[in-house]
Amino acid sequence: MTTQTYDRFRGNLETYFDKTASKAWEQLTSDAPVSGVRATVRAGRTEMRDTLLSWLPADMTGLRLLDAGCGTGALAVEAAERGAEVVAIDVAGSLVDIARKRAPKGLNIDWRVGDMLDPALGRFDHVVAMDSLIHYKAFDIVAVLRGLSDRTSGSMVFTFAPQTPLLMVALGMGRLFPRSDRSPAIIPVRERLIRTLIRNAMPSARLARDRKVSGGFYTSHALEVLTA
Repeated sequence: MTTQTYDRFRGNLETYFDKTASKAWEQLTSDAPVSGVRATVRAGRTEMRDTLLSWLPADMTGLRLLDAGCGTGALAVEAAERGAEVVAIDVAGSLVDIARKRAPKGLNIDWRVGDMLDPALGRFDHVVAMDSLIHYKAFDIVAVLRGLSDRTSGSMVFTFAPQTPLLMVALGMGRLFPRSDRSPAIIPVRERLIRTLIRNAMPSARLARDRKVSGGFYTSHALEVLTA
């Protein structure tokens, strides 16, 4: 089940990453030198990715993982190297192309372009959505999690943009730039609200670990939802 705002924002993200920011994200997610601002984003994303990976089993042999919003594929590769069967999907075909080219040969990764909620993707033991839901409102985030929970037997780990004074200032500064130079808006979410919505929408699920990563121009909050 999706909402009208989810479908609209997903379309905006596809347009942005495929037509505007593909080269920038290819550089950001590589080892190439970047500016001070982008360096903080790169460091924050690396720390967050390492956190989410630490919440997954060290040995994933026989497990099926959905990387929902896989971007250029670093997390999917790490999970596959642990033995997981990975379905890595993103709305931006240009990013999936980069991921496919970068991935070592022989890994069990099914690279897809499309919607993370597509039921044809099947069932999973674990789902990871790192920074792929930060452009959505709280109700849309929970609608996505609710949809995925019906096909997930272990855990779902995801990140949201926490509503903090520092992030609000950073977003306010971003609005000073021309829209053509900006990515789709990050939508801050109150932690208490997202937790309440999850409990109401998925009463049988359990909220487990959480971690906030904040440094420079990167701020993101991870939550783990246990579905089993």
